[in-house]
Amino acid sequence: MKKTNNGIRFETRVPLNEVMQRNPTTIGSGATVAKAAATMCHDDVGSCIVLQRNLPIGIVTEQDINCKVVAKDLKPGKVRVNEIMSTPLITVRADKTVGDAAHMMVKHRVRRLPVVDEENKVIGILTVRDLLTVSNELNELLADLIEINREEVFEMGMCNRCSQMSDELKRVDNMMLCARCREEDNIT
Repeated sequence: MKKTNNGIRFETRVPLNEVMQRNPTTIGSGATVAKAAATMCHDDVGSCIVLQRNLPIGIVTEQDINCKVVAKDLKPGKVRVNEIMSTPLITVRADKTVGDAAHMMVKHRVRRLPVVDEENKVIGILTVRDLLTVSNELNELLADLIEINREEVFEMGMCNRCSQMSDELKRVDNMMLCARCREEDNIT
């Protein structure tokens, strides 16, 4: 959380290096699709970043292999990854935030975003799954904050326990209780 002139605001600018997967799977541009598939299976991933002179030039995904090789009944050992890779490669700099990366993914309609350093060398990869992990953690925190704030609100209505009208209802364990019922339970 961050203190501002307007009060407290939740800080959501998470640095990419806290979320990205380091040492992503890479393959040379002249490798065969069979080699790429074997590498992905070995590393248990769904893509390989294609490198030429140690710089990223494209990406090959399971979908590329299925649609551009298998569906066309081509031999994976005869097709090179540079023939089927998705290019130009959309990358994000390591000094950006998760929010920046998510906007890029939406804008370019990609599910994987290689993370590069100042010299354009691949140092990581960010996937939609990584974003969902961060999103779920933030959602849980926000739900807890909402619940904490909800408990402090007094409302007018009928008590869920004694059914009496009250202008001092307070939410306790998902029930709206009047002051008398809260006193009986020793809840202030």
